[in-house]
Amino acid sequence: MESVNKTNKSNGFKLSVLTLAIMNITAVVSLRGLATEAIYGLQSAFYFLFAALVFLIPTAMVAAELAAMFANREGGVFRWVGEAFGDRFGFLAIWLQWIQSTIWYPTVLTFGAVSLAFIGMNDAHDMSLASNRLYTLVVVLAIYWLATFISLKGMSWVGKVSKIGGLVGTIIPAGLLVVLAIVYLVSGGHSQLDFKGDFFPDFSNFNNLVLASSIFLFYAGMEMGGIHVKDVDNPSVNYPKAVFIGSFITVLIFVLGTFSLGIIIPKSEINLTQSLLVGFDRYFDFIRASWLSPIIAIALAFGVLAGVLTWVAGPSKGIFAVGRAGYLPPFFQKTNSIGVQKNILFIQGGIVTLLGLLFVVMPSVQSFYQILSQLTVLLYLIMYLMMFAAAIYLRYNMKKAERPFRIGSKGNGLMWLIAGVGFLGSLLAFVLSFIPPGQIAVGSNAMWYSVLVIGCIVVVAAPLIIYALRKPSWKDESATFEPFHWEEK
Repeated sequence: MESVNKTNKSNGFKLSVLTLAIMNITAVVSLRGLATEAIYGLQSAFYFLFAALVFLIPTAMVAAELAAMFANREGGVFRWVGEAFGDRFGFLAIWLQWIQSTIWYPTVLTFGAVSLAFIGMNDAHDMSLASNRLYTLVVVLAIYWLATFISLKGMSWVGKVSKIGGLVGTIIPAGLLVVLAIVYLVSGGHSQLDFKGDFFPDFSNFNNLVLASSIFLFYAGMEMGGIHVKDVDNPSVNYPKAVFIGSFITVLIFVLGTFSLGIIIPKSEINLTQSLLVGFDRYFDFIRASWLSPIIAIALAFGVLAGVLTWVAGPSKGIFAVGRAGYLPPFFQKTNSIGVQKNILFIQGGIVTLLGLLFVVMPSVQSFYQILSQLTVLLYLIMYLMMFAAAIYLRYNMKKAERPFRIGSKGNGLMWLIAGVGFLGSLLAFVLSFIPPGQIAVGSNAMWYSVLVIGCIVVVAAPLIIYALRKPSWKDESATFEPFHWEEK
């Protein structure tokens, strides 16, 4: 992103509203989570819209103001939270951003393994292979370590793959899924989705909200678009336009994609890891084009690989830059001959491998997928809670700071409203994420609570311990990390 910004500033290039909207869509949309909400039928639309209003749009708007404030100072969320609450909590924020992505890899790669399992032409065999824990473990680790070793060779090749993979593995399949659903209905196919059902969920049953809370993570990443706020003409007007356009299309893809799965697959047969591929198979059978099933399976798997290739080296760069400023021991600052943060990547890989071994003790691939997804949600939401709180605090702590993009032209009321809604929405999702979902077998409740509670405690405690133990010798003298505003007083 830095290189893009420098280029834009040097040649006067400005992003159009539509271009920025598409960039936001590409960064956020992933098809692997459609099955999660397909369980809710028509109510899934409510959950997607609710999460967009209380999380997606607030995240994009708040991140835009913070990114614009500190456009010339590196650090990202470390900078944003650190300026408000000190470097201890800034370090915690960027640590959570990095570690949640590390925990996320097994879940997204599980989807990739399932996709590859459906390359065959026998549905029963494909579903059996996709449910095999040993097969899933081998594929997850193989793809991840392949991505890691490629990342160690630099990002040029990775960048090319991610562009193609995003188109082939996400955008085209999403459009195709919706088109197939329309063709199915127009041709007289029987819909498994009751379009006359209730739009609003039964709020008296908290179990109905548990899986829905994970929808917040579907929208995670929209804050990344905030870095481009200064690359837009008239950002106070055009950036919100891009946010709303991008949010609308993102919600549309999720809603229509979820409906498309619900139309062809009965609620009782929905599987969190397999249903997208099963849905495509059934639509292809209906139009007598079963030969397309292996092609779409390969495309989806390629999309997963492309996404992982992009992310393996991405978040680790942020924690690496902060580490060089004196927040991580020298061991974590080691690079290879071309400057790639090799030790952090290897440690990241070790964590992914350890998590992958949990396949052995979890009752099913699906349960493993859900519990890791839920832990990822919890950790990411802690970071978002800190970000929303920091945005409000900085309105008072840095009143005179230049804000090229500002939420509300006067006063702090609109910031309180938008950031406050985002904070409360994130808090609600955080609390609900601890409740075991009644719809999915996740093993014993004891295991569920143990993994989530202990996981959160360990992950949050780790950076605080590292911060307390840091030494002046940890700082890389060649690092040029700008001081916080409170250090300059």
